[in-house]
Amino acid sequence: MPTSETLPHARHYIDGQWQDSGSRGESRSPATNGLLGTFADGGAREARAAVAAARRAFDSTAWSRDRHRRAAALHELADRLEQRKYELITLLARENGKVLAEAALEVEGTIPKLRYHAALTLTDHGRAGEVRPGMYSMTLREAAGVAAVIVPWNSPVILSARSFAPALAAGCTVVMKMPAQTGLVNGVLSEIIADTPSLDPGVFNVFTESGNTGAPELVSSPDVDVISYTGSTAVGRVIMEQAAPTLKTLSMELGGKTPMLVFDDADLDVVVPVLTKAVTMFAGQFCMTGSRILVQRGVADELRRRLVAALETVRVGPGDDPASEMGAMIDEGNAQRVEQTVAAAADYATVLVRGKRDRALLGPSLIEVTDVSSPIVQREVFGPVATFEVFDSEADAVARANATEFGLAASIWTRDVDRPLRVGRELQAGTVWTNTWAMVHDQFEEGGFKQSGVGRLNGIRGIEEFQETKHLVHVAPQL
Repeated sequence: MPTSETLPHARHYIDGQWQDSGSRGESRSPATNGLLGTFADGGAREARAAVAAARRAFDSTAWSRDRHRRAAALHELADRLEQRKYELITLLARENGKVLAEAALEVEGTIPKLRYHAALTLTDHGRAGEVRPGMYSMTLREAAGVAAVIVPWNSPVILSARSFAPALAAGCTVVMKMPAQTGLVNGVLSEIIADTPSLDPGVFNVFTESGNTGAPELVSSPDVDVISYTGSTAVGRVIMEQAAPTLKTLSMELGGKTPMLVFDDADLDVVVPVLTKAVTMFAGQFCMTGSRILVQRGVADELRRRLVAALETVRVGPGDDPASEMGAMIDEGNAQRVEQTVAAAADYATVLVRGKRDRALLGPSLIEVTDVSSPIVQREVFGPVATFEVFDSEADAVARANATEFGLAASIWTRDVDRPLRVGRELQAGTVWTNTWAMVHDQFEEGGFKQSGVGRLNGIRGIEEFQETKHLVHVAPQL
């Protein structure tokens, strides 16, 4: 049997050097609880060292001005990620719990994201003009400074790149706080970063922590200029409060409660497989999980019957088992939490499907509810649970969909060509899909309305989150 001495050990990468910590954490498979390896478990000390290194690199090197070097670095990161993608896919499935197809989607989707931002590095977004005779104004986009990226555990590869790629492209230096739940994945990402020639020491620093001392250090540090955070709305509020004294720029994608609006004219043969995937992808640990299924009364009975049958037959198992259709939750504690949430909902709603649990393996649940003020509707579960709600009209559907504090995404299912624009404009959501779900594209912005976020990622706006705008005025001497 392997021991911690024979299994891999991941370390921090700070100021171009590998660093260990006095504390060591264990990486375990969420599906089996088997030991996979160990990782250096950092905190405030590592955060301070990483910030100091990033500050020196920003202030004393040409990184922020050398766009060609930044573009080369992003392409090099993409090259090295591609070389090690199969290793990362397998490791994600084992350590994070998601099934192999989902792990492949994450890793393979990260490569073009890096290349897109490499191209964006070479694109200018300023403007210039003669505002009056002999007087010229121009705006320049300049790097904001040191960017701290706080990464969630549910999709650590692609969600880290979604923040660090535009930060690097903008000319910022980066400190990245990685989650302890993916300690070994973090180690491979750090090795890829260390193997990137165009990244000078201190430009890109990575540390992992299981506690909660390093992240607050980043948020409160006067040497950090931008915080990019992906995670819960509750933690987002804490970050906003802690960042207030230093007036940092905040870019935060927060919680979601995605309503999936199914109208009477929708093609249920197309709808059912997508809704099933929307509930079960990443074991429901996804900000855009299709956690609210709103269905028009005319097809409610048929959709209910089909969804129950589909969810009851989902094969739940270890992520690296090709037979698994849904993987484990991140750990047994979270699986128990979701199981208890479903049990509590039975007091005020009808549980149509109740997922069975085996340690961190938890089947999907479907709960029919009428009252939109119910806790199961108002709170993000972050697990494989969806509510089933019936509506009568477009206005009723919109009112229900908008009845939470969240506004990250929504989906409309219909054959009516006019309804998507009519209904979509009324939905309070940053992204609205028609007859599809979870389609995001590097060149188009994503982010949340209401309590689902601040700022945007991807697209032109994504890089601007890591930049300042400078206005230069020049008066030309008279001839």
